Amino acid sequence: MTISVSVIGAGIGAAHLDGYEKLPDRYCVHSVCDLDEVRGRALAESHGVAFTTDLQAVLDDPDVDLIDICLPPHLHLPVCLQALDVGKKVVCEKPLVSSLGEADKLASKLEETGGFLSPVFQYRYGLGTSQLRALIDAGLAGKLFVGTLETHWDRPASYYDVGWRGTWKGEQGGAILGHAIHIHDLLTSMLGPVDSVFANLATRANKIEIEDCAALSIRMRDGSLITSSVTLGAAGNTSRLRFMFEGFTVESDHAPYSPAEKGWRFIARAPTSQQQIDQVLSSIEAPKTGFAGMFEAVADAIAGKRSGHVTVEDGRQSVEFVTAVYSSARTGKLETLPLQRDHRLYDSWMP
Repeated sequence: MTISVSVIGAGIGAAHLDGYEKLPDRYCVHSVCDLDEVRGRALAESHGVAFTTDLQAVLDDPDVDLIDICLPPHLHLPVCLQALDVGKKVVCEKPLVSSLGEADKLASKLEETGGFLSPVFQYRYGLGTSQLRALIDAGLAGKLFVGTLETHWDRPASYYDVGWRGTWKGEQGGAILGHAIHIHDLLTSMLGPVDSVFANLATRANKIEIEDCAALSIRMRDGSLITSSVTLGAAGNTSRLRFMFEGFTVESDHAPYSPAEKGWRFIARAPTSQQQIDQVLSSIEAPKTGFAGMFEAVADAIAGKRSGHVTVEDGRQSVEFVTAVYSSARTGKLETLPLQRDHRLYDSWMP
């Protein structure tokens, strides 16, 4: 089955289009939809697909199987609901929604319609993550002691020239929601759920409403301790993960938007030997990475095959962590997860 896709939004949607085109046996891009006709039409024409400014026309088109939502965050929930109501399958960029209440509303709609929805967390797919999972599965990792995460990116004042950026109304949150959300999802997808978080947030790099710097202290459910450092005021762009297990220390590649694409560096710790590690690593074939890897998993899930696709539950877990971070930063107290429906930020973390 070839899945016909319409990409809604021509910003990050351009990278999505590239991902679909790497899977010609699984997908056919039907169209691009964007209110910015100049940008949207240019993207559509460069890929030889149709263009429209009319979202409703796309939703009404029986030839479109899947809606890929690449819109500003405040539009994610309403467009997801519209698409599910007319029977479209959905892929939606991060953040999936803007509160736990919205996440649960979306989950109810999925149950009601029997639809399909996958949030976008493309960092999960790559050689580095495949290597780490293989070593864990082989029993060579052992207990995780501590780890560090770095999201050190550069977003100058010009980045915020786009009207909806830098505002609570447009972005729904700052670096925690729109930038570091990927590395935090990568953490939990590989190493399990978060037990608690203590957060300090600040706006230091640009004159904007939302935070652009963060320092987080995280305890995982297994007791391991993680620190996460976030800034949009770095010289250049770097993402890095480093974990100290009983059996080895691992450091990711530093590519800012694809830290798992290339192989990671594993250093054995006795009694685990480097030979044991290298033997496992030698058996791993490089998978499809980034958006292509994610969309391959989505296609497998739609076809009813075993799949490592991102689920709505994963998207909710991500939103829950963001909620806990904002709550901790405002109260100055440790937040323990999971959060309950009576949590004070359940319906909104907006200030």
